[in-house]
Amino acid sequence: MKKVTKEKILILTGNYGDGHIQVAQALQDAMRIRFPHMEPVIIDFMEWVHPYVNHLSRIVYLRAVKTFPKVYGYLYQKTRRQNSLTNIIKTVFSTGIGRMMKLINEIQPAIVISTFPLAAGVMSKLKSYGLIDIPTVTTITDHTDHSLWIYPYTDQYIVGSTSVRDSLIQLGVEESRIADTGIPIRPQFSQSIERGRTAKKYGLDPYMPTVLVMGGGCGMIGDGSSTIREFDQLPQPVQFIIVCGHNKKLRMELSEKLKSSKHRIYLTGYIDYVHELMAVSDIMITKPGGVTTFEAIAMELPMLLCKPIPGQEQDNVEFLVHSGVAIHAETSWDLAERLSELLGDAKLLQHMIENTKQFHPKESAFASLKAIIETVEMNRASGIKISS
Repeated sequence: MKKVTKEKILILTGNYGDGHIQVAQALQDAMRIRFPHMEPVIIDFMEWVHPYVNHLSRIVYLRAVKTFPKVYGYLYQKTRRQNSLTNIIKTVFSTGIGRMMKLINEIQPAIVISTFPLAAGVMSKLKSYGLIDIPTVTTITDHTDHSLWIYPYTDQYIVGSTSVRDSLIQLGVEESRIADTGIPIRPQFSQSIERGRTAKKYGLDPYMPTVLVMGGGCGMIGDGSSTIREFDQLPQPVQFIIVCGHNKKLRMELSEKLKSSKHRIYLTGYIDYVHELMAVSDIMITKPGGVTTFEAIAMELPMLLCKPIPGQEQDNVEFLVHSGVAIHAETSWDLAERLSELLGDAKLLQHMIENTKQFHPKESAFASLKAIIETVEMNRASGIKISS
């Protein structure tokens, strides 16, 4: 029997925050379900192109964002639109053409999808030099736009909302090159999950007011344990599910300091069943990452947002609050106060749940794939040869 050769789809991502990787995995999972004749190949762009400096640069980036957030926010706003500083940054970070060409020659993909902005930049440069004629797609992983996502030789943009689409049009991107599909999320966030049975699965009380606390991949929410201790001010006992991610130190600290809490506490590290914990929760407290918040929207879960990093997270806050699916707490004290208000206002919570339904996020990964496949087909129809 003749062996069937699957068409390869190259997905470039980056480990600078979990969102880029989560979107890549969502596209991979959806592709295996909907297009089994295709073979998705996920590559960490920075690890491949800059293997000797990737680990150090990631540490520097994450520490800089945490230690000097105002500086990061200033640079983010300074480069939001195309200017001389943006051009310098794009030039500096669009190196690695040789390594990228080697990867493309090895994989020979039908299309290249970038969920990481620097990867999109290198792909655009390869096309501008005439080194490749492969169609390219960029998936923006936040509820906002920024010039570092935008390149002249990108064939298609996948965006999370009409507001991001409109912003890209204002930046000069043709409307035909933008697909407003929603941020791609993994298929498990589209499932219907029964609360009672799932709560018992994890030893939780399905009838108790339940708050999911997510701090992102690094597991840090607000000021860590001091923030969580503020919740003892709440008048009623609450069931808290606290996901600490990779932050083992925070998990140990909370385990010790919350022993005397009047609330019911469920502590966990990094997990792959967040969708189930969202299904048993009434509210989620989180930092406003684009992907996590869109997953919560898919699960119809109201959000209480805190401590956004100036830049894309602040943009995400403005979008989510304006959309009526989230409330923003300015301080740790305000966080406990706003949580108390939400828990006591069933009408507001229901209104926030209804607002999540305007986004139709459950099919976002499959809708994104449809736009991606159409890009391949249009490229073929135009008579341009695609590597295969």
